[in-house]
Amino acid sequence: MNHFLKKMRFVLLLVALLPACEDNTYVLVTYDANVPVVMPYAEFRGSFKKSGATEISNPGKMYFKDNYLFVNEYQKGIHVIDNSDPSAPVKIAFYGIMGNVDMAISGNILFADSYIDLVAIDISDVNQPVEIGRLENIFPDIVPEGDNMYPYTTDNKPEGVIVDWEVKTVTEKREAGTYGGWFPRSDFMTMDGALNTTGGSWSGGVGVGGSMARFMLHDQYLYLISRPEKLKTVEYGNGTDMTLADSVEVPRTMETLFLLENKLFAGTTTGMLIFDLSNPARPEQISSYDHITACDPVVADDHYAYVTLRSGTACGSTQNLLEVIDISSITHPYLVKSYPMYHPHGLGIDGDLLFICDGGAGLKIYDRSDPLAILANQLAHYADIDTYDVIPYQGVLMLVGDDGIYQYDYSNPENIFELSHLDIVNDE
Repeated sequence: MNHFLKKMRFVLLLVALLPACEDNTYVLVTYDANVPVVMPYAEFRGSFKKSGATEISNPGKMYFKDNYLFVNEYQKGIHVIDNSDPSAPVKIAFYGIMGNVDMAISGNILFADSYIDLVAIDISDVNQPVEIGRLENIFPDIVPEGDNMYPYTTDNKPEGVIVDWEVKTVTEKREAGTYGGWFPRSDFMTMDGALNTTGGSWSGGVGVGGSMARFMLHDQYLYLISRPEKLKTVEYGNGTDMTLADSVEVPRTMETLFLLENKLFAGTTTGMLIFDLSNPARPEQISSYDHITACDPVVADDHYAYVTLRSGTACGSTQNLLEVIDISSITHPYLVKSYPMYHPHGLGIDGDLLFICDGGAGLKIYDRSDPLAILANQLAHYADIDTYDVIPYQGVLMLVGDDGIYQYDYSNPENIFELSHLDIVNDE
């Protein structure tokens, strides 16, 4: 509000409107504000396209399947990387998907969010992707960030999809003594050679995402966090006729999802929720675990769940921790031990190995066989990268950080080494 008041310029015009039964006083108010750039629905829903490989400039989440690594370019689309040789990954294509943040793949169907819609794309041939289905309006308005020095304004919610903001000087008529007129931010969520890349290489089943994912696939259903407090279940079939099967309200702010057999774990800002998927169309919450208010991804095996908690304005915490939670009794999880961290984000497990993206402190790899002595059993530390999320898979660790996509060979835990690094090109 302070920024708003600094930018507000009131014109010296008072307008008195005198309806038959009222005497309301209005003022004209002139100020600088973020004004939405709106794309008509028809244009937006025809905007998916594939192009050649492009530079990675603002990476988000990752997904791996059948030797392909898919990396989100925040709110713009997905980079497709041939990762058949992790020591020499090759960018081969870019899928332009407006407003994209999350993804998941079942068989040869890529599911991706696109602002307010869920899109299904046939990637049987990664060089010839085809949009085959779209579930409209399943997400609330998820818009780009504007200039935070200015309020967000419009008299009426525009007809179409907000794809950007422009700072403009606007004049509005308001009732004296009120603010009115601008969007409250709570209305929205802020959120490429000679390679064998044609069809025939896709296996059945689903791929592997990182711990920051909010999409999870299981038994012909896609579970997604559509709002922080709402878990939705989509029956996707072959992708051409997706339907909403269920929608669950929870009294928490959900951030991430993790699947373990027929149990779905949701990381929230105040704890961990566990849902039973015995009936995959209707997730049923069976237990919860509470922790301090903090940002919270989670991964798990049959005995333990691992949760990282980090500080920050959006996370509501000043503490940075790794928590180990006993889930051997799935309906009564309890804390085993808590460890101090620098600023942890995503994490992953494979066998006895625990991988933690500790923000600016880099990648840390531990032997987790003794949950009471994890910090004492550090196997490797790559301190010179700012890390975000990881996918450990069959001896290869895929990592996304502020300055690139890294891959490591951890097949021998006594000799973990870097395989490759794809640069990030800052587009500012």
